Amino acid sequence: MLKRLFAPVVVVMILALLVACGSKEKPLAQQAIKAAEEALNSVKTEAVKYVPDEVKSVEDAIKAAKASFDKGDYPAALNAAKDLPAKAKDLGKASADKKAELTKKWEELSANLPKMVEAIKSRVGILSQSKKLPAGIDQATLDGAKSGLASINEMWTQAADAFKGGNLTDALAKASAVKEKAVGIMTSLGMQVPEAAKG
Repeated sequence: MLKRLFAPVVVVMILALLVACGSKEKPLAQQAIKAAEEALNSVKTEAVKYVPDEVKSVEDAIKAAKASFDKGDYPAALNAAKDLPAKAKDLGKASADKKAELTKKWEELSANLPKMVEAIKSRVGILSQSKKLPAGIDQATLDGAKSGLASINEMWTQAADAFKGGNLTDALAKASAVKEKAVGIMTSLGMQVPEAAKG
């Protein structure tokens, strides 16, 4: 009889303890989620440009923490959210590092590409005035080089505009396309491709 009376009391005590623990963890989980969101928002604008996958990973983790919180599983929400503010702050460093790396690549390309374009322009000019084209170069090749030159000039302007607008990823993609096209034209015209443009 005593056991039967005692069992519900134990259950009630356990439930009370769980509610007490949950009520303690609820504000902590709430604070951790809020801190994670604030930390992410402070770096997101730049980070999404340079490390979009890492940004998505932190966003997904915040969503998972919120889902646990909404279900009332505050310990799981707290556990999921507690390291996220630090991870969000790390995005700031990761995006700054990536930006520096892309800027360096851009500087290398912008130092070499205009010289390549000028060399192609000069070669096309000489060949256009030549009475007889050298072996291995026919009129179609020269015409292709002329239209290609016009195309890379336009592409380079777009790349420079993207860089000025702060869109480094787009600027580099366009600059790489210019380099590839310039190398193709130089090869077709029997010109020596600079070492820096190889690879």
